[in-house]
Amino acid sequence: MAKGRELKGRMRAVENTRKITRTMELVATSKLKRAQDRVVAARPYAEALRDVLADLINPDLAAQFPMLRHPAPPAKGGPTRAAVVLMTANGGLCGAFNSNLIKEARHQLEELEGAGYTVDLHCVGKRGAGFFRYLGRPLAAVRTDLFDRVTADEAAGLVADLIAQYEAGKLASVDLIHARFKSAISALPTVTRILPVDAPSGKTGRPDYILAPNAEAILEQLLPLYVRNTVYRGLVETVAGFYGAQRTAMKNATDNAGELMDALRRTYNRTRQAQITQEIAEIVGGAAALQG
Repeated sequence: MAKGRELKGRMRAVENTRKITRTMELVATSKLKRAQDRVVAARPYAEALRDVLADLINPDLAAQFPMLRHPAPPAKGGPTRAAVVLMTANGGLCGAFNSNLIKEARHQLEELEGAGYTVDLHCVGKRGAGFFRYLGRPLAAVRTDLFDRVTADEAAGLVADLIAQYEAGKLASVDLIHARFKSAISALPTVTRILPVDAPSGKTGRPDYILAPNAEAILEQLLPLYVRNTVYRGLVETVAGFYGAQRTAMKNATDNAGELMDALRRTYNRTRQAQITQEIAEIVGGAAALQG
C-alpha cells in the first residue's frame, strides 16, 4: 500500500495547490476589473488632449518650445545622455509579462548605447529593478510604491525631473517602456518616446479655434500635461496588463492542476483495484489449498 499512500499524498498536494491558484485567479479577476475601468476612463481625456495638440502645433511654434525640439546626435554636439523609464509589476506569477517588458527595455538600451548615448535607467516596479540590479547595472531611480495606487499626481512626479533635464538640454530623449493593454489576454510591451514631444498626427483639417490668450501660452501648459498624461496612461495600462496576465496564468495553473488530479485519481483507482484483486486471489488460493 506504499504506492497508494504516496499517490494520496500527491493528490492532497495538488488539490491544495489548485485551491491557491483558484483563489489567486479570483483576486486577479477582481483587480483586473478596477484596472480596466481606469484604462477606459483615461483614454477619452488622452485622445482629446492629443487632438488639441495636433491642431495647435505647427513648425513655427515647434521652434519656440524645448520640449518639441529634436536635439542633434552626440557626434554633432548634441546631448550625450538619454533616459529610459521601465514599468514592470511588483509581483510575479503572470507568465512572461515582466520578462517581455524587460526584454524590450534591454533592446532599447542596446539601441541607444549603440548610438553613442549614456542611458539613465529609471525603474517603476520591483521586477524590473531587481533584474537590472542582478546584472549590476546602476539605476537612476526606483519606485515600487505606485503599482496599486496609481494617480495622475504620482505620474507627474515621475517625470518632473526628466522634463526639467530635457528642457535644460541635458537629455537627448526620454523613452517609456510599458504594456499596451488590448484585452484581458493581450498586453503588448511598447516603447513610447515621451520627449521630445512629436506633433500628434492623424487629423485632417484645422478647426476654427478661438485661442485665448494665444497658442504659445496654451502650449506652454499643454505640453507638460501631455507628457504627464502619457506616463499616467502607461502606468494604468501596465497595471491592467499585469492583472490580465496573472489571471490567465492562474487559470491555466488551476486547469492543469485539475487535469493532474484526474490523472492521479485514475492511477490511484487502478492501483487500488489491482491490490484488491490480488488480495481476493490470495484468499481464493488459500481457501483452495485448505480444501485440497
